Amino acid sequence: MSQPPTEGGESARPPGQDRTLDALGLAGVPREEPLLYPGVWPRESGLLDGDRLLPLDRAVYAEGDGRVPVLAIGSNASPAQLRHKMAEFGIASPVPMVRSRVTGLDIGVSAHVSRMGYMSASPVGAPGVVRELFVLWLDAEQLAVIDASEGVPMAGGNFDRVWLPAPDVRVEPGDGSVLRGAYAYVNRHGVLHDGTGAPRRHPGAQRPLITDLLHGSARLRELFGVTPEEFCARARADRRLCDRGTRLFAEEERVTASGLERYVGSGPDDPFAGSRTPSAGPTAPMR
Repeated sequence: MSQPPTEGGESARPPGQDRTLDALGLAGVPREEPLLYPGVWPRESGLLDGDRLLPLDRAVYAEGDGRVPVLAIGSNASPAQLRHKMAEFGIASPVPMVRSRVTGLDIGVSAHVSRMGYMSASPVGAPGVVRELFVLWLDAEQLAVIDASEGVPMAGGNFDRVWLPAPDVRVEPGDGSVLRGAYAYVNRHGVLHDGTGAPRRHPGAQRPLITDLLHGSARLRELFGVTPEEFCARARADRRLCDRGTRLFAEEERVTASGLERYVGSGPDDPFAGSRTPSAGPTAPMR
């Protein structure tokens, strides 16, 4: 599978003169409508500048440019979701989004219930698998916002930011180069398996995923109801219920490792150590 997820998947309308997210069919925000997760991904690389996705003039940034590459596995590849996260902290600087060929990763299902009301995506190690994913080139403030949204700074957060080096993970941004590596967010709870013990692939749509999860567990239905709509509404309304759902996945032995745990704590030093970062805000406890 080489294409991005689809219920959110790709933009249904080709870009025209109007470069606003609404005109491009990219305006839905999963944080506001969880069944939209992972949001709509663009067809091509672009520069997210406020409410517009503009043409991008380069695919790779040098070390001196003050940006680092971060792989977008789920809704971070949705321009509307990115804009929503940045706006919470008042960050308005443009975000380069580069559609890239990535070898060695696949998209699994995070083994936690998001407080946003959806089942989020998480990377899994998959030697030889090729996916088209987006690389975000983030500056210090932008990286701090995404770290906060993934719970990285929090002891009880759901994700660690890890450095995935080449050639373990090969990232080709389309200009003939291969990145020396990229950051990604690995779930601290692991990922759901497919019944054989192998990581389950995220379908890129919430309705079939949540429906199947509910169908497979009477205890999950007791907690979250019998429909995706009930699941989303109950999860968004009760942080402790999300925690109970997360524990239930482990108790019912539906969880496996992502295969990327070995990279936690093994990458380069903080690329922006000493830089000013946004204060803790509404994003941090919500993922």
